[in-house]
Amino acid sequence: MNLPPSETLPDDDPQLPAARRRQAQRNLFGPLSVDERSQALEDVARRAAPNFDFFLYSLFSGAVIGSGLLFDSPYLLLLGALIAPLMAPAVGVALGTALGSSRHFIRSMVGLLAGSFLVLAAGILAGLLGQAGTFGQAAQAHSHAQLQWPALLVLAAAGSLTAATLIRAGRNPSVPSLLLAYGLYVPLATAGFGLGSGLPHLWPDGLVLFAIHLAWATLCGAITLAIIGFRPPTLFGYSLSVAVLLAGVLVFIGFTGAGAVLGARLGLPTLTPSPTPTASVTPTPSRTPTLSPSATSSPTLTPTASLTPSATPTPILALIFVEESSGARLRSEPAGLVITSLLNGYVVELLPEPPQEAGGQLWVHVFLPERNEIGWILQNLLVTVTPRPTPTP
Repeated sequence: MNLPPSETLPDDDPQLPAARRRQAQRNLFGPLSVDERSQALEDVARRAAPNFDFFLYSLFSGAVIGSGLLFDSPYLLLLGALIAPLMAPAVGVALGTALGSSRHFIRSMVGLLAGSFLVLAAGILAGLLGQAGTFGQAAQAHSHAQLQWPALLVLAAAGSLTAATLIRAGRNPSVPSLLLAYGLYVPLATAGFGLGSGLPHLWPDGLVLFAIHLAWATLCGAITLAIIGFRPPTLFGYSLSVAVLLAGVLVFIGFTGAGAVLGARLGLPTLTPSPTPTASVTPTPSRTPTLSPSATSSPTLTPTASLTPSATPTPILALIFVEESSGARLRSEPAGLVITSLLNGYVVELLPEPPQEAGGQLWVHVFLPERNEIGWILQNLLVTVTPRPTPTP
């Protein structure tokens, strides 16, 4: 069979040998022909354009992820990633970066950011609901506001596979797109949850982490597309790729710190041990000799010794200890609004008020010496520490 030089046999043509068809199906990262690149470019540009379905499913995904953060459930977070739409706009951003096309880049980025804003709004709403009642201890939220190296490796694979499978006709990028949605939408919803609930170390940490994940996935996808054959037609087109790379590096350094790039775990505060005050008894001996002359001229020495102990009241201290999470919440009143969150091992001082019952649980009044704050916390989240008085001679 003779074909004109400008035409090519499709890889799935039944007249091709079976070995060649299998090789073409396995060759996910192989270069494309000119016609295949043109067809793939039109298809990706069409799918990456903002549409109503993308916005709708992004909103549903953000609502489910926000519920997972509210109830501290990893299963709801995974369900939210499953509901998320196909991350074709992220591939469009990578394609614009690989081609150096500002038109593709801006159009895809606008659609992606619009869907991301809906996810952020859903996270804010979940955080506002978290202030109205007692829910989970926000361990999942704190975990997903940290920069973790395994997550970057998974995002690199997800960005590359999503771009490669979306370019190839007949490929289904649902699994890598799910991983990409999880790495982008969960930190973004976490940032909104922290903004709505007032919990520290979630906002803006989650938002910056979203920017790092997006830049990293975009670069990995752009490299994959460049391997397949999507490259800037001119040398000037590489400037967009370089700009995205520099932006990602600057955001990464600004978030991690120049001296904490390796091994850093961000988002959670560093637990600082607080000194435990100890009562000290200070004896004050006083010896006053008294010389009383008598008629017989025999001096009489009368020593008088007195011991005056001075002691301060011993405060009752307790430690935050929660087995199933990383800390507890301090509230303005029993079962009231959240003031702040405290990590395991944080030292608090118990105030003399008796415990009060609210919501079927006992609450105790505590004082935070380091922060000079007073609030209420669940009694079963505390472990009492009994200080030992240290005598100081």
